[in-house]
Amino acid sequence: MATLRQRETLAAYGFLAPAYLIYLLFLAIPLVASLLLSVLEVDRLTLATKFVGWSNFDWVLTDPRFWKTFGNTFYFIALAVVGNVGLGLGLAVLLDRNIPGPLLYLFRLAYFLPVLVSLAFVSFIWRFMFSFDLGAINYYIRMLGLPAIGWLTDKNVAMLSIVIIDVWKNVGFFVIILLAALQGVPRNLMEAARIDGASPFTTLRRIKLPYIAPVILFCVTYATIGGLQVFDSIKIITDGGPGDSTRSVVMYMFSEAFSAGELGTGAASALTLLIVIAIVTAIQLTLGRRFAGR
Repeated sequence: MATLRQRETLAAYGFLAPAYLIYLLFLAIPLVASLLLSVLEVDRLTLATKFVGWSNFDWVLTDPRFWKTFGNTFYFIALAVVGNVGLGLGLAVLLDRNIPGPLLYLFRLAYFLPVLVSLAFVSFIWRFMFSFDLGAINYYIRMLGLPAIGWLTDKNVAMLSIVIIDVWKNVGFFVIILLAALQGVPRNLMEAARIDGASPFTTLRRIKLPYIAPVILFCVTYATIGGLQVFDSIKIITDGGPGDSTRSVVMYMFSEAFSAGELGTGAASALTLLIVIAIVTAIQLTLGRRFAGR
């Protein structure tokens, strides 16, 4: 007969089983499948496979289009991280004041609502707003006597349009996190700074920002990893165009695997992206430990 400890252990495994099942179905099995596909050549008609070793990786890493999409992705990341984290921090600082509770909750809700809206829906709305002829943005630009901007048709502006959408949708998430971090700064430090005659700006620069530096680092890392995986908004709004000016690494992976039918090179590009994400995460963990050790 099972002891109480054994029954508790079995109950614990029973509660954990659904989480493990989800992990296996959506993470572990796809990862193993990608590893296998990356060293195979798959015939699209017969699904026959042939071992090709590192050939798929050679193809991906020597393909100029892959590096073009990588450059596009990091350009997007640079703008999106500055926009999301920088603007999020600025708004969080503005909200970190003695604002009445109901009004503060209203501001939080207003900033966070776009995060809850479907990205596909948001992308369709912004695509209409960015329309050259009928878009609301160009309508007001023309009212100012300025020439209309090809938000989605000019290769020099199209990526900026994607960044604007990303920041509009996600900045509220970073506002909430950074505001919580600012409000977690010990009040005795704030009071000591006030007694010493420190100005609000000095207090922010010398006390608040150093204290929440690990949280800022987390936000930068989170935004960077999210930028590496950008796909939906680009697919809906520009489909990677004009030309390849907004095509991301994930779009390259998608087109190789499903449009061109090259499952091997698609899997190889996916694993390359996974390695980059792992490196970014490792850097974040290393820097986080250094901040924590201060």
